[in-house]
Amino acid sequence: MSSPVTLPLTRTNPFDPPGDLRRWREEGPIRPMLYADGHVGWLVTGYSTARAVLADPRFTTDPAQLHPPIGQRATQRLLEDLPGFFLQEDPPEHTRLRRRLTGHFTVHRMQALEPRIEAITSGHLDAMERTGPPADLVREFALPIPSLVICELLGVPYADHEMFQRRSAVMLNLDSTPEQVREALDDLMDYLRGLVTRRRADPGDGLISELAADRGLTIDEVSGVATLLLVAGHETTANMLALGTFTLLRNPAQLAALREDPSLAATAVEELLRYLTIVHLGPVRAAREDVEIEGHRIRAGDSVTLSLPAANRDPARFEEPDTLDITRHAAGHLSFGHGIHQCLGQQLARMEMRVAYPALLRRFPGLRLAAPDERVPTRTHMAIYGVHTLPVAW
Repeated sequence: MSSPVTLPLTRTNPFDPPGDLRRWREEGPIRPMLYADGHVGWLVTGYSTARAVLADPRFTTDPAQLHPPIGQRATQRLLEDLPGFFLQEDPPEHTRLRRRLTGHFTVHRMQALEPRIEAITSGHLDAMERTGPPADLVREFALPIPSLVICELLGVPYADHEMFQRRSAVMLNLDSTPEQVREALDDLMDYLRGLVTRRRADPGDGLISELAADRGLTIDEVSGVATLLLVAGHETTANMLALGTFTLLRNPAQLAALREDPSLAATAVEELLRYLTIVHLGPVRAAREDVEIEGHRIRAGDSVTLSLPAANRDPARFEEPDTLDITRHAAGHLSFGHGIHQCLGQQLARMEMRVAYPALLRRFPGLRLAAPDERVPTRTHMAIYGVHTLPVAW
């Protein structure tokens, strides 16, 4: 058996996963891995193996049983007793919470939101045009659009967006101490707990009011659900919009094809999701019992990290996987996960990107990067990969 490896973070190219992942995948789909707290578990880099583990009920998402691939276990275990945080729950508790939300995130519901997403996108493009270049695409476009959309969907006052964006950034920063994460999480939970309490007494518009009216859920559970949706609902799409634009600017033929034919938006979004895979450090599962995978015995209690960036670049699943091709039918990628924990908000994220990318490229046909590639700060030490800023001009 090979010696345990550590999860690599260093990239030679901002758009490609660390090179070690590719080499390890070529040697085999699973290998021993040394975790941050000294635990020796496993790293999966093959597509079919990752997909199989994600769908296997013999693996748990219980944070009390997981070891962190990066960072401190004390930070990860803050989620153990967080009510409503169903991403870290197994059935039947996961089922009880998620089924109350599924109907709110269907394709039909997201299609109904399309005109509003178009209006929000157009409004931010108008503001960029009035101000003129240069601009930070993260601050002016990529971050505010999904933030405003998720606020309206949940019924959270957008006036408070800077507060929850700052708290989210602390929670997702791998360099944050457990004390900093706890303070940020407590602040956000307290804020949402107050909002949920008010909505239970005096309902308004938005999903939080609907959940608050459900007497089968406690105020703390609704607050935990809202925390998860609020953080995930703006962080993931914001980073895809910024990093995806950066990628297209460095692939001018692909950018031109999307600008000239907006009908390619759907396949372009799926390909960018596959190619970039911004959930770059996991997810992590723990074996409930001894499990045999690819000739390896995974013992009960072992943590297994599934490298989605490596899996989504597996040539056994995607032909020429290291090439960006927005005409590719990349269905089946694992960027939203797989199995019962597959991203609840995936249809919302898709809709936001399908609207935003073509609108940006149409409005600014001369869009260009306003700094050298090496001056664009990447989010290597954040739980969600992307760029911190993206200076552009037109």
